[in-house]
Amino acid sequence: MSVLKMQRISICALKKDRKAILEKLQSLGVLEVDITVGGDGVSGDGVNGDGYFRKMDTAGQRAGFERAAAAADQALDVLERYVPEKKSVFAALEGKLLIGRGQALEIEENRREILRTAKKICGLDREHAEKLAEAVRIRNSMEGLAPWMSLDVPLKDSATKRTVLFPGTMPGGTTLDSICEVIAEKAPDAAGADIRIISSEQSMVYLAVVCLEEDAQAVEDALRSAGFARPAQTWEKTPSEEREELEQQENTCAAETAEIEEQIRELSEHRTEIKIAADYYRVRADKYEVLGELPQSERTFVISGYIPQCEAGHVESWLSERYDCAVDIEDLKEDEEPPVILKNNPFSANMEGVVESYGLPHKGELDPTTIMSFFYVFFFGMMLSDAAYGAIVAVVCAVLVRKFPRMSPGMKKSLKLFFYCGLSTLVWGILFGGYFGNIVDIVSEKFFGTAVTVPALWFIPLNDPMKLLVFSLLFGVIHLFTGLGIKGYLCLRDGKVMDFFCDVVLWFMLLVGLILMLLPSDIFASIAQTQIVFPGWLNTLAGILAAAGAIGIVLMSGRDKKNPALRIALGAYDLYNITGWLSDVLSYSRLLALGLATGVIASVINQMGSMLPDNIVGVIFFIVIFLAGHTLNLAINLLGAYVHTNRLQFVEFFGKFYEGGGRPFEPFKENTKYADVKEETIP
Repeated sequence: MSVLKMQRISICALKKDRKAILEKLQSLGVLEVDITVGGDGVSGDGVNGDGYFRKMDTAGQRAGFERAAAAADQALDVLERYVPEKKSVFAALEGKLLIGRGQALEIEENRREILRTAKKICGLDREHAEKLAEAVRIRNSMEGLAPWMSLDVPLKDSATKRTVLFPGTMPGGTTLDSICEVIAEKAPDAAGADIRIISSEQSMVYLAVVCLEEDAQAVEDALRSAGFARPAQTWEKTPSEEREELEQQENTCAAETAEIEEQIRELSEHRTEIKIAADYYRVRADKYEVLGELPQSERTFVISGYIPQCEAGHVESWLSERYDCAVDIEDLKEDEEPPVILKNNPFSANMEGVVESYGLPHKGELDPTTIMSFFYVFFFGMMLSDAAYGAIVAVVCAVLVRKFPRMSPGMKKSLKLFFYCGLSTLVWGILFGGYFGNIVDIVSEKFFGTAVTVPALWFIPLNDPMKLLVFSLLFGVIHLFTGLGIKGYLCLRDGKVMDFFCDVVLWFMLLVGLILMLLPSDIFASIAQTQIVFPGWLNTLAGILAAAGAIGIVLMSGRDKKNPALRIALGAYDLYNITGWLSDVLSYSRLLALGLATGVIASVINQMGSMLPDNIVGVIFFIVIFLAGHTLNLAINLLGAYVHTNRLQFVEFFGKFYEGGGRPFEPFKENTKYADVKEETIP
């Protein structure tokens, strides 16, 4: 239950060693570069014994590496479209490709050739897109040509010495007679105009008009008044000849497209090399980003940042043994907010993601992971509360963690978290007697004629829900009191004795007194279905504790105010927070609700299966209903248990003592996307 102590390390070394030192620090991944505060180091532009320090402009080099990485990523996307990489169902768990330093160096030497291959793949993809666009254009042309296929002259304006032919379209439903009537009415002098309807569609009529040259304009104007329009495309050849040529172009385009696809498929053998090269350029871009932040003189450079105390000594000795450099390690200043790395025992470390999703502890705060982890697993198992479900979850998670050792650290922690939650669920299921609900009872009675019941080690919630409610609220009170106790510990640790008494002790007095007053009451007796009788002195003590706590809260909550009236008003308002405590305690009734929901739904599924006939068909359908129903029930209640367990930690527990808001540690490291180089340790 701790946060790794951070120190500031400042390194001043010769410029000739800059590349080797930066690459080593990047491969180690233990330093978060921060030049803004350098202790005795140099920040920004400055002057020291080595001369004038300034920052190097690396924007151009960094942009070049980023473009190269983007080109490689684009090439991989192209390959994935044309030649999808074969992946298993559990590909997300397999992790990144692991390569050795030798293979990484080989890729680095051949990076330019690999980048040319990546750009070639991208170029082929562009050509492929152009060919597809050309194929679409050809098909559109063929579709536009289809209505004119019976025309035996080129689809364009043509003329003889005396006549003119021009094609066009009219609105659907237009007849030859109506066209002639329009010409007779609008162009009566255009004698001898010949109209030929080529084809007709529901929305369009295609026609060719032949008339004397001197009448052409009048005839066209007359037809336009009735909706005539020239065709969007014209061709030099007859429609049949043009279609034949378009078909040849389409065949050629299809062959060229297939050839491009084949070339891309052949280049897919370089996929792994491109992945490693993409990571190389990405790492180089990060390196040059840092390089642009470093103060440098003509012969030296300075790098400063945060490093875990446990790593600082190793880095200092390694650098001092190999390079002429000055390494300064110092503790952080009081007002300096360092990045946060959580460090917990192997069990609690798997719950760090839960804390991180809420917010890391800021400087001086307690890491709540260890304490929270036990409550988390406890409540999760109580909510799911079926032994069979717990066994399934635990076994599946254990198998996945063992089978896929290369999965990401975050995924591994999540699976281990659910493994422990599965074990907790198994224990609670045994205590409550839940094994796929009441499947043992149903199967034994339906198929064997004798009901067999697996007894609960504690009690069955469906038979005694009020008992489960009482224990749920009890566990909630313990959880909340633990949070308040941690707040008290933090006050004492920081020397805030008055805050400890006023904000913790008085609230404990009030809450304990109220609880002792509630237990022997008729209200509690009706809920718990049992009567508790305290001796008179204990009842008197409960009243005194509650009254003293309430009076103390009213008088002391506004202790920093000098105005007595304002002080009392603030104290009364703080006392009103007792309703918040009541709300928090009642929130733990969700332990009852979700625990019952799992068992009730499971029992309904079993009952549905048992209603089928007692024959082979009934057995088959029973198995189908059992598998489908319990899979769905497990999925729904697994999600519900996860969400509501998180809520109990975030709202009820953390609300008593924890703020969060810390900044995660972001080291200068090799942020690869596709492959990891085997880790190095400082010898």
